Amino acid sequence: MTASRKTIPGFGLTMGITTSYLGFFVLLPMISLALRAADLSLGEIVSVATDARVLSSYRVSFGCSLLAAAINAVFGTMLAWVLVRYRFPGRRMIDGLVELPFALPTAVAGIALTSLTADKGWIGAPLARLGIAVAYTRAGIVVALVFVTLPFVVRSIQPVLEELSPDYEEAGRTLGAGGFTIFRRVVLPELRPALLTGFSLAFARGLGEYGSVIFIAGNRPFRTEIAPLMIVTRLEEFMYGQATAVALFMLLASFAVMFLVNRLQIRAAAFAGG
Repeated sequence: MTASRKTIPGFGLTMGITTSYLGFFVLLPMISLALRAADLSLGEIVSVATDARVLSSYRVSFGCSLLAAAINAVFGTMLAWVLVRYRFPGRRMIDGLVELPFALPTAVAGIALTSLTADKGWIGAPLARLGIAVAYTRAGIVVALVFVTLPFVVRSIQPVLEELSPDYEEAGRTLGAGGFTIFRRVVLPELRPALLTGFSLAFARGLGEYGSVIFIAGNRPFRTEIAPLMIVTRLEEFMYGQATAVALFMLLASFAVMFLVNRLQIRAAAFAGG
């Protein structure tokens, strides 16, 4: 019997194409960033990256991104559960709306969210009467990041839930387990790797988000100024070396976070398999 012909060319050609593609669109920009940062001495890079205003922007970006990813980890899981486990009128429309943050320009999202949560907006006005401010605060940044990162969590969890048979849950109920116990002992171990993936993607997306945040944040130094805005500000001031130093720190921090999450995913998958 002759060997079956492969639909895609052999390993050598395919590997060469994919490596070239990855190198051109991913590695080359990273290398150029590192080379541009080499124009500064190590002391200058550290001085720029640890400036008080820059450190404050790191805290805003990392803190708000972490909180937004955590919120979506909870409510994104609930939304994925409803879309997979239940059939109801309008389900397809809701499932399609999950993709809206992908299709909508982030600047449009930022303007829309700002108009809603400002002191005279539909949502902001009632909250303002209660003394709660959303727009032009860190809470507004979190709202914007929750909006743009929700699809990452939902779309990471949905395929796992679709493959997870409800029979396991029914077996747990037959044995007398309650709903929370079934979720904690049966469902969550299967969802954990996908949940960590969605969380990490949402967190990484939040770190780099710019368009939807600058409108709702107010961009007040030491209060609501994000790290991507610091990079843009330095570029507008023609301080290319300083902008590169801040970008390099963000890149290294993102790599460290992604590496940590990847290790957690491996451990979670091994735990679920064991």
